[in-house]
Order: sequence, then structure tokens, then C-alpha cells
Amino acid sequence: MDAAGRWQILRLHVEDQVPLAALARDSGIGLRTLERWHARYRTSGYAGLATRRRSDAGRHRLPGELVALIEGLALSKPRSATVTIHRRVSSICDKQDWPVPSYGVVRDIVDALDPGMVTLALEGPASYRDKYELALRRQAERPNAMWQADHSMLDILVVGTDGKPARPWLTTIIDDCSRAICGYTVFLGAPSAMNTALALRQAIWHKTDPSWPMCGLPDVLYVDHGSDFISRQLARTAVDLHIRLIHSTVGRPQGRGKIERFFGTVNTELLVELPGYIAHGRPAPTPNLSLTELDTALERFVAIYNDRTHSEIGTSPRSAWIAKGWLPRMPESLEKLDGLLLTVAQSRVVRRDGIRFQGLRYVSPTLAGYVGRSVVIRYDPRDITEIRVFDHDEFLCKAVNQDHHDQKVSLKEIQEARNARRRALRKGINERIAVVAAHTTEEPPETETPAPAPRRKLKVYKEDLR
Repeated sequence: MDAAGRWQILRLHVEDQVPLAALARDSGIGLRTLERWHARYRTSGYAGLATRRRSDAGRHRLPGELVALIEGLALSKPRSATVTIHRRVSSICDKQDWPVPSYGVVRDIVDALDPGMVTLALEGPASYRDKYELALRRQAERPNAMWQADHSMLDILVVGTDGKPARPWLTTIIDDCSRAICGYTVFLGAPSAMNTALALRQAIWHKTDPSWPMCGLPDVLYVDHGSDFISRQLARTAVDLHIRLIHSTVGRPQGRGKIERFFGTVNTELLVELPGYIAHGRPAPTPNLSLTELDTALERFVAIYNDRTHSEIGTSPRSAWIAKGWLPRMPESLEKLDGLLLTVAQSRVVRRDGIRFQGLRYVSPTLAGYVGRSVVIRYDPRDITEIRVFDHDEFLCKAVNQDHHDQKVSLKEIQEARNARRRALRKGINERIAVVAAHTTEEPPETETPAPAPRRKLKVYKEDLR
């Protein structure tokens, strides 16, 4: 019975002066019990009527060595079932002349063990660290103090340049303080240093969209140990741009939760509404979007994401990045930034009709003074409608392809188109060769069968003829 029930009985004596003997007779509760309740009420008031916890509650009247034995068995690998531990303990108690604990007591001792101790003993320090160690969540104090970069394969299928379904990747640069998306790139194929460089280029330089103001050089770039993030090119670029490159601890995802959350938001809010979305547990969908169309949808979503209120910071990432107004640290020029990030460089000779590259021709009035000279060109693999021309590391000009100056043409599209043309030509050649072979087949000329060589007679000796 709880304190409220006891008070409903005892109040008849306290307030209505009903004798305890009469209460005992009417309620069926012993007189001695009612006297104890009354004494506790007079000493501690209403709280004294509550059930008191035994001073030895939770303690086992077992030898300390026996309790340690039960705990040691529960912490030993491989972990035994409680019934097995009880059976082994009972056997040892018989030999040591100890009191044999019941199964319930053994179970209580095992269940009372510190979960962190159990995890450390049975699963190892890595699992204990991820579950129970106190983690300091990194938080930059101002915009551009630290950026995070990471890749994620998107839950969507698009139409590849070869017409086959392909699953794209997304590389994202996020500002740690404001949660603003500073840059991104979406691509097919495995992550590479070039894709990372393209995302950084977009993040660092001014955007054409005035509603996307994020730009500048970060003080710190926080990345994992992907092959592109540990490349020498990225390390040299970080040094030249005065960016401190920090890699997360191998096998420990702590610290990258902000960018992982954005990837999850893209999958659950944007991709689920697009054709080709991969729903787990369902058949593979039929892709409908091209990579360019997906890029356009991502750009619109990033604009919405940067302008809506973020639940953790209480304001929009765009407002948090702008703050009270400040000037970000910028590279000297876009040409110098491209020289560091766009590592795809080729040597070409300037001809009278311009520079030829990947079957295209690029022209610029500036090239008139460099005909016959060797120059270095740099290009963006996502858009090779224009190239940047350098002479001994000095930027000369931008040269454009006259046939595609009003549209974007990627290097991969050019290569796929060439391969498709080559396959079509090879198919035509094979068909024609087959026709020729079918109509020019002649019987092989008859040849006389040579007479068989005479067999040699077995040589015999005179003695054998007798």
C-alpha cells in the first residue's frame, strides 16, 4: 500500500479522532501496524507514510569474492548466457563451500554491471569510444573559419552519356559555422581530385547568382582520408592558398555530422521527388534525368536550403554567413585560382586557325601574336566550350570554341560521342566485310593426293633366313 492509501485510513484517527483499535477492527489492518504508521506520521508527516527502502536493498548477501567471480564470468569473451554463468558458479560454490546463489541473484548481478564496462570488455576500445566516450563537437566561431568537404553517392539513377543508367556522386563544401553550402559538384564515376577541385573552385570564387554570396578562402579545410583528399595536388594547393588541411581520424566519423546531415536532407527532400529515385526494397527505377538536369535541380535546392531557417542555429545559413557584414579572404584572381585547382593541363601549339584540342578548335584575338609557339591550356572537364591559355605560367586569354559557344559541352560527352561514332563505323565495316565474304567464297582448288611413301622393308640377317 502506498502513502495515499495509508493516509486515507489513518486520517480517520488524526482528523476524526476515531480510535486506532476501532480502525483496526473495521479495516482489517493490525493495531500494531496502525500504531507504527501513526508514529511515522507524527515524526515525518505525510512523507513518513511512504514505503521505506531497505538499507540493504540491492545488496547481495554473498561473499565479495563470489560476486567478483560472477562479474568476471559475465565480462569474459566469448560472452556466456546467464544460465551458463549460473551453472558454472553453482559448481564452483560446491567446491568452495560457498552459498549457492539463485538464478535471479546471478541475473541481477550481471544486469547491474556498468554498460560501458561490458562494451569495453566484450566489444573492444573502438566500440566503447564510439558509444560512451565524451565527444567534443567541433563548432567554428565565425564564417569561413572552417569548411568541411565530403562525397556521397546519391540515391538516384540518371541517364549516362552512353545512354545507360548511372548513379551519380555529389561532392559538397559546407561552412561549419553557418551551415551554408558554399559549393558543390555532381558527377559520374568515382570521386577524384579533379571533382574536389571543381567543388572548391565554385566554393571559393564569386557566384553569378547574387543570392548565393558564399565565397572566399577558409582558414581550415576539414576532410577525411579519401584518396583525393590526401593527394599531393590538394596538399600543395592548400599551402599556396594558405589553407590549413586537417584530416579526420581514420575510422572515426565524429565531426562530419553536419555535412552528413545535408546529404541525408538531399536524399529525403529533393531526390525522392525526382524520377529515378532509388527506394530501398523496391525494383530499380527507370532513369529519366540527365546529369545536367540533376545539376540544375541541385542548384535550386541549394538556394532553398541556404535561405530557410536551420533548426540548430535558429536562422538561415545565408544570414548566418553574412552575419553583420565582413570581407572574405579572396585569391588574387580567378586565373591564379584555376592555375592551382584545375590541374588538367595540356601543351598545344598555336596554329594559324587557333588551338586544336579534343577535335575542337579554339580561337581568340590574343593568339594572333603566338602563332607557332607552344602554350599550356587548362580546362574545366565539365565545360570544354572554352579553355584558358597560359604562356610560361602567365595567363594570356580565354579561347572559345565557335561551334559550341552558347552551350556547355563536357569532355566526357565529347569522348562518348567519338566512341559511339567509332563503334558505328566499325559496325558498318564488319557488315560490309561479311557481305563480301558471303559472295566471294570459292571452293578451294583440288590438289593431287601425293602417293604414299614406300614402306621400308625390315632388315633381316642371313642367320634369320635359315
